[in-house]
This record gives sequence, C-alpha cells and structure tokens, in this order.
Amino acid sequence: MKISISQPGYLPWAGFFDLIDQVDQFVLLDDAQFVKQSWHQRNRIKSSTGLQWLTVPVVFRGRLGQPLCEVAIRDPHFWQKHLRSIEVNYGRARYFENYFPRLKEILEKHGPGEKLIDLNLALVQWLAGELSVRTPMVQSSTLQLEGNRSGHLVAMCKRLGATDYLSPRSATYLLDDLDMFADEGIAVHFHNYSCREYEQRFPPFLPYASVVDLLFNKGPESGEIMRSGRGVPFTPDQVRAVAENLTLEGEIRRV
Repeated sequence: MKISISQPGYLPWAGFFDLIDQVDQFVLLDDAQFVKQSWHQRNRIKSSTGLQWLTVPVVFRGRLGQPLCEVAIRDPHFWQKHLRSIEVNYGRARYFENYFPRLKEILEKHGPGEKLIDLNLALVQWLAGELSVRTPMVQSSTLQLEGNRSGHLVAMCKRLGATDYLSPRSATYLLDDLDMFADEGIAVHFHNYSCREYEQRFPPFLPYASVVDLLFNKGPESGEIMRSGRGVPFTPDQVRAVAENLTLEGEIRRV
C-alpha cells in the first residue's frame, strides 16, 4: 500500500496531481496550520506579461494558527476577478470552452463565509477527474489522529496500512525522522517531477503555472503530458545529497 500526504492548495500545479496519481491512497492534509500568502490560498496562471497570481482573500485577523480546514473566505467578489483574469488570458485558448463553464460553476458556489478547504477540494476533485486521476482521497481531519509533523504523518500511514510513503519533494525535514517510518515498516521515497514543455499562449514556455493552464491549452492530452514529467522517485540519500550540496554552496557564497 503506497500512500502520499500533501496539503491541498488553490488550483494546484500538474506535479500535485502526478503525486496523487502514483499512490493507492492520497491524504489531503487539511488539519495542517494555514499559512498566509501560501499555495493554500493562491496560485499562478500564464499571462502576456508572465505568471500572474490569483489569490483567494481569507479571514485571518485574530485567527493565528488556525488549521486549513477552518479558514473562511472573506471577499464576496474574488471569484469574479479570478474568472475575468482567466477569461482575458485563456479566452482564445483551444480548449477554453471545454473547461471554463465548470470552473465558473465551482467558484461561484464558494463566497464569503464558505470554507477555503471546500473550494480547494472541489477544484482538486474536478481537476483530478479531468486528468483521469482516480486515486481515492481522504481528508486528514476526518482521521482525527494526534502527533506533530512527522509523527502525524506516521500515524496516518499506520491507520491506512501503508508500506510505502511517497513524500512531496520539498518535505526534506523527513530526513531527520526516517527512523520513525522505519520502526513501522514504512519505506520513504520522494516525488521526482519536472514540468514538461507544452504549447502555451504567450511564449516562451513558463513552467509551474496552475494545471488549468495545461487543460486550457492541451485539453484531452493533458493527463498524458502531466505524466510525461514523472521520474523515478528519489531515495532519501539522493535528497540528502542535494540538500547538503545546496548548503555547501550557500556557505561558499558567504565566505
């Protein structure tokens, strides 16, 4: 049983869905602490001037440390601005009409007072379906498990019967906690993914935009293009070697 765990963001990039596609069970880490101005509430689309941010305004004043699953949307008009930006930049994309109506329907349903997590999950489930990603998903908040950081991940792996854990590449803190996984018989691997170039509006190609960029431009080919960026998962030793090299380079620059 291979599982992965990651925080659900707003209109995620292709790599997020490739991570989901490689495992038997995916956990949406919605009981993690909300981080302001992070991928939790924003992402980027391609525009004529480069990558443009779309940010969902949320209620955060006086709610420091709130979990992602409790964050509320603040601005009643944010979705109109987002849809307008998307229409301006993708209105002439080949597959715009195939996907824009459903995107509009989802955004319109999530106004002020609605939970950010409900918007993000609705988008993730829709986008996963369009990419033919069929992996079952569960919200971590429904598992009601204790533990901090790595301990929380191990607890979820145990609950779901995991033998292998595919971690997001950025979670290098796990390198200090591999024994926690090993003690439970869980092998840790790290996601290996690179955005493959495809035809975009407003050349040159820029990677790391929201996956809606891929869908609007490539339509039914999007799932295949997404999967073409997949590499053999990194081992912990490979990730550690890269991290050590980056640290060494930083120390050299400071000398």
